[in-house]
Amino acid sequence: MAGCSVYNGWSNYSTWLTALWVANEEPSYRYWREVADECRVQAEGVEGEAAALLADRLKQEHDDAAHERLGGRADVFTDLLSSTLADVAWLEMAEHILSE
Repeated sequence: MAGCSVYNGWSNYSTWLTALWVANEEPSYRYWREVADECRVQAEGVEGEAAALLADRLKQEHDDAAHERLGGRADVFTDLLSSTLADVAWLEMAEHILSE
């Protein structure tokens, strides 16, 4: 999938795959909808601020979960997962969640 610029309407495969997991598991979907609502309140109506806050939260929580699951090891799997997470368009995902 390297070099693929668009995938199923998302900017790349990594973003599509992450968005799929976020939206298609009921507990995850509900959780991120609640976080989106919190970000809207925190943004206090500032244009684009809710999306930026949500994007930061999405990225941080996914990075933290990856680190926890891999136990902080340095190996090929850690590098691959880190590379994939770095490709995710977190702002694009946040804007999508906020638009629902």
